[in-house]
Amino acid sequence: MQALESARELGLRAQINTTVMRSNLHELADLFQIVKQTRAVAWEVFFLIRTGRGASLESLQPNETEDVMHFLYDASQYGVPVRTAEGPQFRRVRVQRQNGKAVPTGPLYKELAARLRELVGEPTASPLVKYTPTRDGKGLMFVGHNGEVHPSGFLPIKTGKLPKDHLISIYRTNSLFNSLRDPSMLRGRCGRCEYSSVCGGSRSRAFAEFGDPLQEDPACSYIPGTQFIEPLPERLGMS
Repeated sequence: MQALESARELGLRAQINTTVMRSNLHELADLFQIVKQTRAVAWEVFFLIRTGRGASLESLQPNETEDVMHFLYDASQYGVPVRTAEGPQFRRVRVQRQNGKAVPTGPLYKELAARLRELVGEPTASPLVKYTPTRDGKGLMFVGHNGEVHPSGFLPIKTGKLPKDHLISIYRTNSLFNSLRDPSMLRGRCGRCEYSSVCGGSRSRAFAEFGDPLQEDPACSYIPGTQFIEPLPERLGMS
């Protein structure tokens, strides 16, 4: 907190990153109050991938993830840009909410929404939802300290190694990268979902849980076709 305050006094721009997991799930509204108080330029919310040091941590249930996504949409209406990492469902939720989808009625959403209003009052601005239409292997790639190239930092599948392999060639021609960028290659609910081009699910989470980066995202509770609204990609700044 002192570092954030010092940064603000010196004119430095700072954003706050938060990883959502069971141990801090009920503190999210309080964390957002810190984001507001410190005048952070953005709040980036990471959804846990159980790999590496996170393998032993407990992730959320799908209905809890959905409630948090709607809470984040609410938080984006207080003048602070909100974006997610490994939570592409946030894009779907934004489209649905802007098209009139009712807020969820689950106890977690009600708790977080009530706490949000208790701490920072009623919404004061249009939603400031910050993201680009990227996901693991689509607009993203990761190069480790040893030169190994992965589709993302949370998807530890080796696709090449620098300097032996050419970075652009890996991204453009590697079969895994090509599959990750093609919605028709997705399996399970993600493969049937009308929001696959907008969201596409977390490929890292699918690999961490199922060993298959093209499988459905187990964190998502949405059943394809149940509340269909045309995604309208132009609203999301996509081509």
